[in-house]
Amino acid sequence: PRHPLPDMPAESCTLQLGVSGPWHERLPHFRPDFPPSGAGDELQSELLLPREHAVKAMRELYAIGDRIRPVLHISEVRTVAADDLWLSPFHGRDSVGIHFTWKKDPAGVLPVLELVEETLAPFEPRPHWGKLFTRRASCPDRFRSLARRLDPGGKFANDFTRILLEE
Repeated sequence: PRHPLPDMPAESCTLQLGVSGPWHERLPHFRPDFPPSGAGDELQSELLLPREHAVKAMRELYAIGDRIRPVLHISEVRTVAADDLWLSPFHGRDSVGIHFTWKKDPAGVLPVLELVEETLAPFEPRPHWGKLFTRRASCPDRFRSLARRLDPGGKFANDFTRILLEE
């Protein structure tokens, strides 16, 4: 195996690079009994955009690579089929996810993340809600309505959902 990060030991990695085997031992980069990246403390972001914009978006990111590189451990790209789940970032569109594993340097990462989001804005990216993002995420009106109806006092709300549910 080969670790995707330079100078990292490969013991946590799955066999890949054309070696056949069960999907659950080849698709993930890392074995389930090890930490995900082996880089230690890290920050993560993922922006999901319509698949038809993937090549142009990657070119735009390449153009700002000199700004991204100093705070990035590694980036990954995945493709996901559209679904009909209205809170899903893949709702209604085949998508490409551009994932960033950042160094644990919030002061260095946040301005770069803002630049990445600005660069990808024309492609209407949706952030992964469980990872870092700086732009306000869109929230379906159906969810706002449901939250108001089922939790009118905000008992189950938190800082994130309060911001998300703002109109």
